[in-house]
Amino acid sequence: MTSCWEGKKYKLEKSENFDEYMKELGVGMVLRKMGNSVSPTVELKLDGEKYSLTTSSTFKTSTITFKLGEEFDEETLDGRKVKSICTMDGNTLIQEQKGDKPSKIIREFKEDELITTLTLGDIKSVRVYKAI
Repeated sequence: MTSCWEGKKYKLEKSENFDEYMKELGVGMVLRKMGNSVSPTVELKLDGEKYSLTTSSTFKTSTITFKLGEEFDEETLDGRKVKSICTMDGNTLIQEQKGDKPSKIIREFKEDELITTLTLGDIKSVRVYKAI
């Protein structure tokens, strides 16, 4: 059975509270301005048991590769080094980032969109991507 996200790319269409989320992470103003000005594309692929999630923009491209339920080292787009663990619930990818500032990223894949909810403490950012 194929998942609704297989073979698709999603481009950022709207973003709420992302600057506050980055500020809470300790991201500097210049990097926050860049982060808020780009419309990244997200693509999730599965090869055997390994997933790869690629986020690309004119500013930077990042790929994380992981197996569900296994902790892995990640360098975030803003340069932090964290330990992450990902699980999948249907077409929802749940990522827990552990570090100085633990956060949770929930990516809900649908036929024509991806809704990403980033949570850090009391701060929540919602980013909506459209399938391209």
